[in-house]
Amino acid sequence: MDNNKMSFKVRQFLMFAGPALVLFVGTVIVPLIYGFYLTFTSWDGVALNKPFVGVQNYIDAFHDSSYWASLGRTFIYSFFAVILINLVAFALAYLVTRGIKGQNFFRAGFFVPNLIGGIVLGYVWQFVFNRAFVSIASAISGGNVPSLLATEAGAMFCLILVSVWQYAGYMMLIYVAGFMSVPESLKEAALIDGCNPGQALRKIILPLMRASFVQCLFLSITRCFVVYDVNLSLTNGDPFGSSELAAMHVYNTAFTYRNYGVGQAEALILFIVCAIIGVTQVYVGKKGEVEA
Repeated sequence: MDNNKMSFKVRQFLMFAGPALVLFVGTVIVPLIYGFYLTFTSWDGVALNKPFVGVQNYIDAFHDSSYWASLGRTFIYSFFAVILINLVAFALAYLVTRGIKGQNFFRAGFFVPNLIGGIVLGYVWQFVFNRAFVSIASAISGGNVPSLLATEAGAMFCLILVSVWQYAGYMMLIYVAGFMSVPESLKEAALIDGCNPGQALRKIILPLMRASFVQCLFLSITRCFVVYDVNLSLTNGDPFGSSELAAMHVYNTAFTYRNYGVGQAEALILFIVCAIIGVTQVYVGKKGEVEA
């Protein structure tokens, strides 16, 4: 009987989870293992043979100053983008859960930018920054005003702004779910006990939404650290490589300069850094959630 039960569970698992498991292994696990193997070779992406070079690619990656500069820019970009994404998303979620007229329409409208592909989004905003904003600013000032994308600080500002515009709507939905998960009875009890809406938000609602904050921070951190499509279409690393983030540098090293070994080594370092930050953030958040 136990064997029949076990075989039934195995068949059930293979029926429902088997296809997804095969796809996950084929598209994630196998490429990850193969990419790790390539970090020990000097493959150029074309030759049939892949000469083994040991840890030389990691040594070259650690000596690649432009890679570490791009990683530093990624930290700066991610720091401001993550904070702004979550602040805007939380504010939007608070707005569309107050019972305002047409709040479902606003929820859908705020989420729409997340449905637009990063490449298309970058080119659309490139036109806005280079043409629309420049024309408006020039008409107001009466002179020629350069595009924000033409300056180092401006290009980074544009990347952050577009990322906030793209991701805030998605994070908003998670915060909306967090707001709706807080029992109305607790809110009403807090107001009856003398709390004003601001105090109820700080003392009751926010602690109970800790899981939403943990999830949104994790998603926004991991997305910002590996952003490539918007970086490519909006700035392409210009001006003079000042807006080239780590993912773009890794891509250029591997596919443009055909140095797959070093590119894979740098990608692995980026993955480890992102994983450490993401796991640490989740651990700290979950620990606080249990204590709360």
